[in-house]
Amino acid sequence: MRIEMAGAPGSPERPDEDWAAGALPASGHGGFVVALDGVTPPAHDVGCSHTVPWFTSRLGGSLAELSVSHPDLTLPEVLAESIRRTADVHRTSCDLSHPRTPQATVALARWDARTIEYLVLCDAVLLLEAPDGAVRAVLDDRLDRLPRSALASVATVDATLRNREGGFFTAAADPSVASRAVTGRAPLTEVRSVTAMSDGASRWTERFHQGDWAALLGVVRESGPRGLIERVRELERADAAGPAPLGGKTHDDAAVVFAEF
Repeated sequence: MRIEMAGAPGSPERPDEDWAAGALPASGHGGFVVALDGVTPPAHDVGCSHTVPWFTSRLGGSLAELSVSHPDLTLPEVLAESIRRTADVHRTSCDLSHPRTPQATVALARWDARTIEYLVLCDAVLLLEAPDGAVRAVLDDRLDRLPRSALASVATVDATLRNREGGFFTAAADPSVASRAVTGRAPLTEVRSVTAMSDGASRWTERFHQGDWAALLGVVRESGPRGLIERVRELERADAAGPAPLGGKTHDDAAVVFAEF
């Protein structure tokens, strides 16, 4: 099997807030892929002295370690313990109850010789490809179900929406949100490949509508994770120069991890 990954910041002037990793099986333990999308806070006080990249690197490192070394834990348990560990590092110095405390979206998959497990929280994306080429997207669609009027304010005023009933959930400081993730498992014989990505990469399909999820996976197969990100950047530049830009961030951090069995 093989694993390929790539990442790119949305702007060279800002640190990349995404984080991605993958590992091949060893000594009877399964492999995994994970992609985190750090949530960019507004400029005002967020109750924490740490940056989003600080948070995603620690949360991602814990997810990687626990996914491999603790096959006895379910993926929601892995996520919950990783959130708890990360929160403990700055619990005494920061206000972790602040709705904008550092946080991230999660796409995570783990496998052994027989089974693949998967978990998605918020708008990260996980693609499962069957041996016949059919592609299934594992999505947490809570953001899509919010009223359009509410979505317009998510980036700045979302205390009533973030990690609340009727809103959406991210990996921040509360381990209990792990129970809100979209999860599942399948026989490994039914999966040819798995791809985890942040929404900076999935916008090829979701924002620019260049093709469905199977077409996006075709780009990854043909050009690799970096090729997908480069195509997204081309679309972003063309949109920004066009007569009616779509709005929002022109460029977003992007991360893609592709594993083929």
